[in-house]
Amino acid sequence: MIDNQQQTIKTWFDKTYLTRGEMYLRPKEAYYIFAELLQIKPDAKFLDVACGLGRMLEIGLDYKAECSGVDISSVAVEKAKLKLPDAVIVEANAEALPFADNMFDFVTCLGSLERMLDKDKVLQDIKRVTTADSRICFMVRNSNSWRWLFTKKLFFAVNKKGHQDAKNYQQWKALFEQQQLEIVSCIPDQWPIMRILQILTFGKFNGYKNKQNSFTPLQYANEFIFILKKN
Repeated sequence: MIDNQQQTIKTWFDKTYLTRGEMYLRPKEAYYIFAELLQIKPDAKFLDVACGLGRMLEIGLDYKAECSGVDISSVAVEKAKLKLPDAVIVEANAEALPFADNMFDFVTCLGSLERMLDKDKVLQDIKRVTTADSRICFMVRNSNSWRWLFTKKLFFAVNKKGHQDAKNYQQWKALFEQQQLEIVSCIPDQWPIMRILQILTFGKFNGYKNKQNSFTPLQYANEFIFILKKN
């Protein structure tokens, strides 16, 4: 079940995936870094929460993991199922994941937690479906980044229908720690620096699986990549 506000969010994503499709997403190579940071193993059970059109699931399959994905958008789920028949992909609310307890070894939730209404409930359910020694990766938007402060807040460009939101590092840290999730590491989103390196190398850059040194201090990064484990 989803409430009226969640229905508004679902409708926005349905329309976005229907009209923009793959153009709404980063290219596939931008997702390898998440698998590397998590150290996804062959035959591991991997879940992508808010999987969209399945880009991260493609990476999980490349790493020979058993892949599952959930998304609130029926359009995204339908398209992802057609593209990735070897993955289990279902339409579901992240606050009530349709999976058994202690099922997954690795979980990603990329660029989506800030859009979810009850973040505590989402984190609790992710903890429920993960094993004791699982690793969880979130990419979340930073409210102290220049992009958020100037292009979103200053010019009133925050996408309210899609429930676009952000928090600073300390706020994200507190949220995770309140849910007894321990921070293993936190780095700036890697895609901005990778795009710069693409330009500087005239398209020859191929270090997508490697962590890059960012020009931006962590506290001002556009987005944070958190690697977490259960405490």
